[in-house]
Amino acid sequence: MAFPNSLSTPLWPSALADQRITLKMLLEYLVTDQLISHQDANRAINFESRRHGRDELHPLVIVANQKIASQQPPHQPLSLETLTQWLADKIGLPYRRIDPLKVDVAAVTKVVSYAYALRYQILPLEIDGERVTFATCEPFLTEWESDLRHLLRLQVQRVIANPLDIKRYLLEFYGLSRSVDGAKNAHDGSQQTRGILNFEQLWELGQTTTLGAEDKPVIQIVDWLLQYAFEQRASDIHLEPRREQGNIRFRIDGVLHHVYQLPPIVMSAVTSRLKILGRMDVAEKRRPQDGRVKTRTPVGREVELRLSTMPTAFGEKCVMRIFDPDIVVKSFSQLGFSPREEETWKDMIRRPHGIVLVTGPTGSGKTTTLYSTLKHLASSEINVCTVEDPIEMVAPEINQMQVQPSLDLSFAQGIRTLLRQDPDIIMVGEIRDLETAQMAVQAALTGHLVLSTLHTNDAPSAITRLLDIGVPHYLIQSTLIGIVAQRLVRTLCPHCKITAAVDEGEWEALIHPWNIRKPAHVGAPKGCPECRHTGFLGRTALYEMLTVTAGLRKLFVADADSAHIRVQACRDGMRTLRVSAAHLVSLGLSTVEEVLQVLPALEV
Repeated sequence: MAFPNSLSTPLWPSALADQRITLKMLLEYLVTDQLISHQDANRAINFESRRHGRDELHPLVIVANQKIASQQPPHQPLSLETLTQWLADKIGLPYRRIDPLKVDVAAVTKVVSYAYALRYQILPLEIDGERVTFATCEPFLTEWESDLRHLLRLQVQRVIANPLDIKRYLLEFYGLSRSVDGAKNAHDGSQQTRGILNFEQLWELGQTTTLGAEDKPVIQIVDWLLQYAFEQRASDIHLEPRREQGNIRFRIDGVLHHVYQLPPIVMSAVTSRLKILGRMDVAEKRRPQDGRVKTRTPVGREVELRLSTMPTAFGEKCVMRIFDPDIVVKSFSQLGFSPREEETWKDMIRRPHGIVLVTGPTGSGKTTTLYSTLKHLASSEINVCTVEDPIEMVAPEINQMQVQPSLDLSFAQGIRTLLRQDPDIIMVGEIRDLETAQMAVQAALTGHLVLSTLHTNDAPSAITRLLDIGVPHYLIQSTLIGIVAQRLVRTLCPHCKITAAVDEGEWEALIHPWNIRKPAHVGAPKGCPECRHTGFLGRTALYEMLTVTAGLRKLFVADADSAHIRVQACRDGMRTLRVSAAHLVSLGLSTVEEVLQVLPALEV
């Protein structure tokens, strides 16, 4: 089918009322707007003709699949999102990149039925007291708009979204809603959920539920929940029971986002299902429990989840921490090390014996740093052993042991056992007490490299922490190689970040007491669909690396002062967390406000 060399300007949209977009119609407009050539249009038509009999695709998808380079600068391939935004601009409707975390699924799926939404390819996105917003990829198909305006007695707003997202979220949103309704209907005693007034009755709810964890709707909800979390880059999933409706929240880039609400009876069944998967005692609801699940992401990657339950006033709260090997195990450059920091770290872990400590609060990336390092060190010539509580991620290259307090297997006992296993490198999950610290020191003194974590605000404080635990100063002098303190900080979205002037007061608060020249410009958040309009996408680490030198060893005394240690460490080349943060801000990767939220407070 040949495409004409000259086209009259088509009329939008009055002449096309109540019509679906056709491929020929779409290509005519793209050629008219000089986005594609006549040859590109002919190729797209020929390609579609060869697909005869296959699944019907929306014209926008067909053109996007051709990966045609735009005739307009910068001549990038026309992606589906680019084409969808062009269509929205062309017909004068708002463009919307659907963010499922911003959609109240329970509310919007009650607006219209699935069959009606599928018929007109519309997806309800928002509803309030005055207006309901629908996403559509068929802007000229409008007969449904007046019907719904009359039926709902609300204003109807249309936005344009890409057809693949609409198709996908129609299935997911309505599928989830059906599963929740099915789970509620499967519970014969749902009336018991009304009028709950006290703690004992709430516990009875969990004990007497007839909704089974193996019921099909519950299994579907759990499967959706896990896949959804993987796709949204969540690091943690929170299931929080409440009196009326339980909350599901995801932690993404360190920030919690509300995802969905479940009725108490369904929340209880979902938690039971997860406990079964994690090999936990389903009947025990009064004690905290831990478990782990191994599953696959929608693209086939194996992922581990660590489960933790806790009894609350309204039932069991469950938190799942997600350990994706592609995220947890990284190269040193991906960890956020500068070339200088990478060389310093490699120099520490090359030593044949001694102790290397990684410090920082919970959620600062210590596990990622240690596992990435162990993966780097593990080889056929090296025996790497760990003792952890719990094992964060199972790694086939490493011999891992889990602490079992009920069996009198503590960190100290675990290290004692590992010393009889001919190890080269030992990783201790955490030094918590004197006995563990003494065994770690003993392992270092007998010719082993020991890696461990400690909860302190910065690197120099780790010395005084060891002294406070009761480790003799002369043993610290003999065994300690170095200390790394770290923090995780959100990075600016590369798709939308802008430049801005530096606030003098904020910059002074960041660099005090260091004299660091203020950059001319820094990055600032703006917000776009890629980053959910937060302005931030992903996280990177800030590091403070203290290498033990001869000058520092002299300060490791019984009444050591961390301030004096810090001064000497800086003289010996240590770059503090604040200096690392200032460098990150100067590169335009984050903001002063963001890094100040994670940095330790200045000592007065």
